[in-house]
Amino acid sequence: MADPIKLTGTNEEPAPVRRLAAGRLSVELVSGNLRTIRFAGHEVIRAISYVVRDRDWGTYAPPIRNLHIEEAAENFRVSYEADCQAPDGARLAFSAAIEGRADGTLRFAVEALPDRPFETNRCGFCVLHPIEGVAGTPASVVHTDGRVEEAEFPKAIAPWQPFQDMREIAHEAAPGLRVRCRMEGDAFEMEDQRAWSDASYKTYVRPLALPWPYRMDAGVTDRQSVTLSVELDETRFTPATADDTAPIAIRIGEALEHPMPRFGLAVAPDEADAVLAATARLDELRPQFLLFHFDPLAGHGAEALAAFARIASHAPEAERCLELVVPGREAPATEIAAAAKLIAASGLAPQTVVVGPSVDRQSTPPGSRWPDCPPLEEVYRAAREAFPGATLGGGMFSYFTELNRKRVPLADLDFVTHATCPIVHAADDLSVMQTLEAIPFITRSTQGFIGSKPYRLGPTTIGMRQNPYGSRTMANPDGRRIAMANDDPRARGLFGAAWLTGYAARLAGSAVEAWTGASLAGARGLILGDGSVTPAFHVAQALAAAGGTQRVALDSSDRSAVDGWAARTANSETVAWLANLTPNTRTVRLDAAVSGSVTLLDEASFDAASQGALPEPETMGAELTLPPFAVARLLLDPQVV
Repeated sequence: MADPIKLTGTNEEPAPVRRLAAGRLSVELVSGNLRTIRFAGHEVIRAISYVVRDRDWGTYAPPIRNLHIEEAAENFRVSYEADCQAPDGARLAFSAAIEGRADGTLRFAVEALPDRPFETNRCGFCVLHPIEGVAGTPASVVHTDGRVEEAEFPKAIAPWQPFQDMREIAHEAAPGLRVRCRMEGDAFEMEDQRAWSDASYKTYVRPLALPWPYRMDAGVTDRQSVTLSVELDETRFTPATADDTAPIAIRIGEALEHPMPRFGLAVAPDEADAVLAATARLDELRPQFLLFHFDPLAGHGAEALAAFARIASHAPEAERCLELVVPGREAPATEIAAAAKLIAASGLAPQTVVVGPSVDRQSTPPGSRWPDCPPLEEVYRAAREAFPGATLGGGMFSYFTELNRKRVPLADLDFVTHATCPIVHAADDLSVMQTLEAIPFITRSTQGFIGSKPYRLGPTTIGMRQNPYGSRTMANPDGRRIAMANDDPRARGLFGAAWLTGYAARLAGSAVEAWTGASLAGARGLILGDGSVTPAFHVAQALAAAGGTQRVALDSSDRSAVDGWAARTANSETVAWLANLTPNTRTVRLDAAVSGSVTLLDEASFDAASQGALPEPETMGAELTLPPFAVARLLLDPQVV
């Protein structure tokens, strides 16, 4: 029997998935919501969910009561009840009805009734359109006044809502397959969720320009519905065929233009003692840079800087990078000069400084007033004066969303940076893995407005280090799958190693020159408190060794299931890493020209790997079996590339 701790780092059972079908229409029912909505094998809508969110954008997960499912060849019906309990005791009860028909019609309706004024940031439907194959394609939008707008889904990531005041949207999900989505009960609008690394465009209820949080009136029923319908042009339409048991073809090919990005690790002051207790692991990992986080508003001072200097002394070849948060209480020149004096006294001597105002870490949603902030040109000039000779970075300590909405002046910067986090909106395993689809859109969109300016990625851990959208990250003492959690247990399982491999894969073709792909210790660390390491430690070690070397093309016939990266290392070896991104065993069929050895990091090798030892490599055959969330290291014979 599989060990869930080794696979995903948690004993929490994933939410059960019930597949329902009516003719060629199929859906997955998960926790009362719908995902992976397909018609004739084509994904037409990624998800339809009824969500209730609190004042920090945390999502309620109410238990479902009185679930009733009817399924026949030509239709299915689902009904259930649930209620959300607010911290002040207010209760929101709702009932849901779902119906699907063989002609492709799908309706999801909910009635919600609060027993007293109920505080929420959002209560209602979210509809997710997939991004791959949809970005840049036409969309027909019907507004609440009946006006029809012929437009398209944004290709570059839109900083603001591409569509507002919506009642209906239609698009072609595949040649000859047109999908119409009608939303009733309120005005809807769409945001480009790729900005948060979600693999979707999200259409949601209640415009963000309206005040939030808001209170739903006691005793007043809120009724909403979403209805999908399809239109087929049989002369152009071809059903999709999917076989989850078929081997996935992997091709390793030509050298690519951009090298592998240099790989580094994030270190925060509260993690410093754990890092200093595990310097042998730091030496094994050999990151190409260390990104130290320094925030005077969080109480960081001389002690934190001294600890950073001690850590840096144990990794003399690693570039010393400092994230300096500017408090914004005095003039930037005064605050940055004071910080520079402390830093100089510590002996850290950062080679690179990333600087940004504290206020820019918080999101400024549509309709909100931009907070007071000194001009960024003034901040960057002050940093230049305080750190002469250092490489200067700017952008956002938070996510691409904030950088896209507040594009920084480039003239005074040596590079631009931002972070990512895959659990801003959803935290189920499938959604987290699907965020990998959005990474190329993020890097292309960033390069679209920074041009040739060098580009680095800040921390990209699964767990959230800072919440731009609320007052806090979510505590997770029980190790569950929670959106916006500061500590996500999957980072400590094989899931985390597979996700990190997949992230590296999706950076192919980008000009990202450096990437903070993990934290060294602490809640999001590669090193655990007992001195053992996570499976992702071994992937990070490989990425650090490959940083700056020639990247080699690696193509997968199903990137959503198995993906990876390849590089020609400094000693002219070609190494490839593959990851099974699913909870099911998958078979990989390698290009006929590929030969060499393979090392498998899976449930069987987990215990030895946690002590730092990977199994001995074995001769590679034409096919390779990858157990759930397994990662494989391939050392290829010289004639392969």
